[in-house]
Amino acid sequence: MTSVMWEQVLAWRMRRQFVDRPDAASAVAVARRLGGVQAQVASSAELAVAVRRAAPEPGEAARALGEERTLVKTWAMRGTLHLLPADEAAAYLVLCGAARHWEKPSWQRAFGATPADLEAIAESAARALAGGAVLTRDELTRTIVDDTGSAHLAEVLGSGWGTLLKPLAWWGVLCHGPARGGRVTFASPEGRLPSWKGLPPIDEAARTVVRAFLGAHGPATPDMFDNWLMRKANRKKDVKGWFAALGDELCTVDVDGVPMYLLAEHRDELLGTGPAAPVRLLGAFDQYVLGAGTGATYLIPAEHRSEVSRTAGWISPVVLHEGRVAGVWQPEDGDVAVTTWEDVPADLLDAELARVRPLLP
Repeated sequence: MTSVMWEQVLAWRMRRQFVDRPDAASAVAVARRLGGVQAQVASSAELAVAVRRAAPEPGEAARALGEERTLVKTWAMRGTLHLLPADEAAAYLVLCGAARHWEKPSWQRAFGATPADLEAIAESAARALAGGAVLTRDELTRTIVDDTGSAHLAEVLGSGWGTLLKPLAWWGVLCHGPARGGRVTFASPEGRLPSWKGLPPIDEAARTVVRAFLGAHGPATPDMFDNWLMRKANRKKDVKGWFAALGDELCTVDVDGVPMYLLAEHRDELLGTGPAAPVRLLGAFDQYVLGAGTGATYLIPAEHRSEVSRTAGWISPVVLHEGRVAGVWQPEDGDVAVTTWEDVPADLLDAELARVRPLLP
């Protein structure tokens, strides 16, 4: 079996993710290559695109979402908001919904909703958003409550966490629409996205998403993929089956003693990748970190994990050196405050600061 070390894997990932060479063609190209861009914070999503472009343009992601409709904003991996390529989004939604956590008694007790409630809510939302309608969260909640008589669910439906609306996103009933006066709106993917073709079968969806994940975050195990997808909420046999179905499209490489999967078409490219020593600044919630997970000690030293994965689910902006997280940073008083826990070449850090400062909001 072919063997590689993490240094080589991280160098390859940096190139695949437009981190080492920021030469992505567009915001859509970034989202497609990374398997989505987390968009809980809109400015972080814009920065994730900008740092991967040689000549970034302000508001690229917003234009792709609004005017061009080549990106879509919706709840996806781990139940968080992501920007996804509009023509591939349905595959991600199908796989996110495969865990069917709303069928668990613990979930139903916590949120006071049954699978039957969700089906009724979905039917009502589909009717409300038909014909290209765009509704704010309050408007959609009122419509659903009036239509279903589910007054007891009004508070959960109106919550900014979107607990009851996430399954509707995964079922292809709704996605985020254009903001209205700073308020979130919802629309039907069918009515909003020219490239929407409905939800694909799960085996087809799995092939699309597993390939995308391995193309950016490989080599990886099925367990790593499942952690990225829905925090290991899926049945292990299902996840292993999704990988097995790819057959000869995958190869196995030994990464620091652990067998992992890689797309066979990328094997030679990985083996030909030399060490990378650039210094890079990535923003909050960057996919380079989230694809691996903050528990990946090959990327983030265990003793510094709490500085990256903060309270309330916040993922800090990070400093990369040789592919590893070597520190964190944040905007401060019009400049950037950097904290490193490893030696980072000052000249390379200064050059990266000069590149990133103009991209900050």
